[in-house]
Amino acid sequence: MTAFVRDQWYVAAYGSEVGRDLLARTILGEPIVFYRTEAGEVVALADRCVHRRYPLSESRLDGDRIVCGYHGFTYEPSGSCVFVPGQSRIPRTARVPSYPVVEQDSFVWVWIGDPARADTTLIPRAPWLADPAYTTVCGMEPLAARYDLLVDNLMDLSHETYLHGGYIGTPEVANTPITTEVDEDRRIIYVSRHMDDAACPPFYAKSTGIQGRITRWQDIEYHPPCLYLLHSRIAPVGVLPNADGTDPDGFHVEVVYAITPETEHSTHDFWAVARDFALGDQEVSDFLAQSNRTVVLQDVEALDILERVIQAEPQGYQELSVNIDTGGLAARRILKKMAGEPEKAATR
Repeated sequence: MTAFVRDQWYVAAYGSEVGRDLLARTILGEPIVFYRTEAGEVVALADRCVHRRYPLSESRLDGDRIVCGYHGFTYEPSGSCVFVPGQSRIPRTARVPSYPVVEQDSFVWVWIGDPARADTTLIPRAPWLADPAYTTVCGMEPLAARYDLLVDNLMDLSHETYLHGGYIGTPEVANTPITTEVDEDRRIIYVSRHMDDAACPPFYAKSTGIQGRITRWQDIEYHPPCLYLLHSRIAPVGVLPNADGTDPDGFHVEVVYAITPETEHSTHDFWAVARDFALGDQEVSDFLAQSNRTVVLQDVEALDILERVIQAEPQGYQELSVNIDTGGLAARRILKKMAGEPEKAATR
């Protein structure tokens, strides 16, 4: 499997998940506790008391400080211990690591790695999730599989035809060739599939009201390691954007996945669907939320099975790759490079 890329920003939570209750989440194998100060700032600390390892997430807040629920060691938002029971002297090593955090585009991003390298300009954007011109539904599902399996899954959407038939998959998705481009300098992978005449799957027929066949565009933009964007355009057959780039007759859906490793064999699968139509229609929101969660759970079931297969297979098994895998293979190569592993053929 691909090694973790540590000096990077990862989505740890939706901003709406973090409040005055203590939230435990493991990111890249590191247990972290999240909460908000009374002023509303997000804090991220290592989820282990320095004394006897008791999880701080199982403790309590006193103002902006965490009081360990086992022996009362008390920590400031910086991670410094300010109270030790039974003595006035605070040991010099009585502190827990703190993690840089940033709230952006409805997500809470956390930096895993050297804090001195936590450059906020490196955080990729998903602006639709906080744009009043879009309505968004979102969720998160735990995946009992390594994160690069989810990357593979999302970079090759031909599986929609077979795994998600009846929701978002139609024959045209698998049968339409893709184009792949890699921006090596910015480390962005683009995979596009434009279908000029396709069946309209229920996911779009029921949300847009389009009857009959459609023009359907899928433009992937993957920012390794964490953020995946799918720019979807749906319109009746023959309806294209104007020459000046405006597109008043198309329906636009921005599908966002934050792919955050929990451990070597489990992943946080954050998903969001933002649309620029039917903005105030709660029925459409409910339908898209339920339908997309169903699609995500179909992926979860398949990838959980695949993880078990991979763990049980003999060393040296060589998989086969074809044209539809060009985006996924590019992602593997860039992830390995980012993780500092030697360049070599992508195998599991």
